[in-house]
Amino acid sequence: MFLFIGGSEIIIILFFIVIFFGANKIPSLARSAGKIIREIQDASDDVRKEIQKNSSDINDDFDIKK
Repeated sequence: MFLFIGGSEIIIILFFIVIFFGANKIPSLARSAGKIIREIQDASDDVRKEIQKNSSDINDDFDIKK
């Protein structure tokens, strides 16, 4: 998930998050981030399903067999 970020960089980033937002706000920020990520995943799943449905409709129209 973290392509070019090492362990020490993650610790430094987390330290600055705690300093900037405070320890009390971190759980609500994490919850909000989780909800946003879930919504993005749901939207991408919907797009993927729609593409698959449309491609199968096209295959049926042209009688293409896999």
